[in-house]
Amino acid sequence: MTAPKEGLQDSGWQSAIPYVGPMAAFMAMLWLGPRLGLGEWEFPFRVVVLSVVVWLCSRHVLTLRASYWLASTAVGVVVFAIWVAPDLLIPGWRSHWLFQNSVTGSVATSIDTTLLTSPMVLVFRTIRAVILVPIIEELFWRGWLMRWLIKNDFQNVPLGAYSASSFLITALLFASEHGPYWEVGLAAGLIYNAWMVRTRNLADCIVAHAVTNAVLCGFVIATGKWEYWL
Repeated sequence: MTAPKEGLQDSGWQSAIPYVGPMAAFMAMLWLGPRLGLGEWEFPFRVVVLSVVVWLCSRHVLTLRASYWLASTAVGVVVFAIWVAPDLLIPGWRSHWLFQNSVTGSVATSIDTTLLTSPMVLVFRTIRAVILVPIIEELFWRGWLMRWLIKNDFQNVPLGAYSASSFLITALLFASEHGPYWEVGLAAGLIYNAWMVRTRNLADCIVAHAVTNAVLCGFVIATGKWEYWL
């Protein structure tokens, strides 16, 4: 990957494509994937398609040169702990109507339970969560939206620039993406946002996000708590 080419003078949505395009593809695949009837092959198919989209759209703005590897790893572990703590510490926490309702949905995996015994499904679902999702989501949330909410000409806003409104709105929208886990999603969004402000480095947020997802995937596979895989 090459270093980000910030400060380009592209106008309009052309400059946003590297940040927004992969997320649009990710959302499209969430809708389209189950409708293709590919069975367990849906998971490698998603990984291949999203990898191609990230490469074509974002390789010129993406760098994986983290400045704080150990600290970013620690941030990722902390977010994982926050994510699972309510359900582990408070029986029935997730059954409250605040978390399961007509707006947030229900706590259940979107994966056909008959496929969860397939090693290929587990491997490619983990690859997507640990490698692709952190890149795609951090490009969108912290790389684009946090800056775009400050100024439409977002490329003239430095990575990690702080605005109270953009900080909170990004965290709230990030939370809404996680359905019945919205409250831990909000905590995660606030922490990732703060880490972006602290490091001003998208790669550090990608590392933190990847560590969170990696530990969560290990937890899900080890315990069979598939509901965390929405």
